[in-house]
Amino acid sequence: MNRSIRQTVLALLAALIWGLGFSAQSVASEHMGPFTFNMYRAATGFLFLLLLDLAAPKVIRGRRNIFQLERKKWKRLAAAGACCGAALFLAAFLQQLAIGDSAVGKVGFITTMYIVIVPLIGLLRGKRSTALLWTSVGVAAVGMYFLCVTEGFSVVRSDIYAFLCAVVYALHILIIDRFSAEVDGLEMSCCQFLMMAILSAVGTLLFERPTLHALGLCAGPILYAGVFAGGVAYTLQILAQKDANPTVISLLLSLESVFAALGGAVLLKERMSARELLGCGLMLAAVVLAQLPAASGASAEKREEEEHRMEAEQR
Repeated sequence: MNRSIRQTVLALLAALIWGLGFSAQSVASEHMGPFTFNMYRAATGFLFLLLLDLAAPKVIRGRRNIFQLERKKWKRLAAAGACCGAALFLAAFLQQLAIGDSAVGKVGFITTMYIVIVPLIGLLRGKRSTALLWTSVGVAAVGMYFLCVTEGFSVVRSDIYAFLCAVVYALHILIIDRFSAEVDGLEMSCCQFLMMAILSAVGTLLFERPTLHALGLCAGPILYAGVFAGGVAYTLQILAQKDANPTVISLLLSLESVFAALGGAVLLKERMSARELLGCGLMLAAVVLAQLPAASGASAEKREEEEHRMEAEQR
């Protein structure tokens, strides 16, 4: 399979799993706090990925598991897992707070703002802007207004949480882009969930009181969020981003907002007002506009870098 097609398929699968995962998170938010839920889901994701990594050498010839890595590679993997895990912990915490007080479809669309934030962070890193990019920012701002600001010109707390979550997810995408070419995707995902589980456990011990009754009620959502939305989807994201333009992959990942809205409507019987639907439509348009020029520009840069590398090897 062509590499670009494979990366597209992996990103779309991750978006689908994440989008449906919003409904599981909504159910869990009714019975346990965000730290507790994220602790359980991260621990589940970590154990699932660790078992996969230990079993992989038996299926893939020449592969080593995480405990067989050289010391130098271990240090790089630990750094990648710590950075990605810390960002994922904060993003998941903010998202769970937002879902507890809002419709999953709305939170899904606000979270999708990371697709606009990723290229904006690129501007701070010295990358050139385009007129279309600034247009997308303006369209997104209007969409956010219709989606979040009520007729009384007030923004509810859950909208702020969801937007901050989008900012941290954008950073998470860029952190993955920094490390994905240097470490194994499965092992980096495993390490990031270990870090997320540890940080969430600290928050649980300090601020929440988990119960076995709540764990029993949320066993299904935890398994889905941990194994599929966690272990599987985030590994798919890391594999999709390997040697790819992060803005292009983030465009595909942003379709989780569509799947979240569909999941909320079908599974939770949620409905959005005409005003909120208009906001969702504008934000989705902003998402697409933000990536079109960035994708072509970044692709050209990657091609040029690859050509220079090949020329240097030939010399």
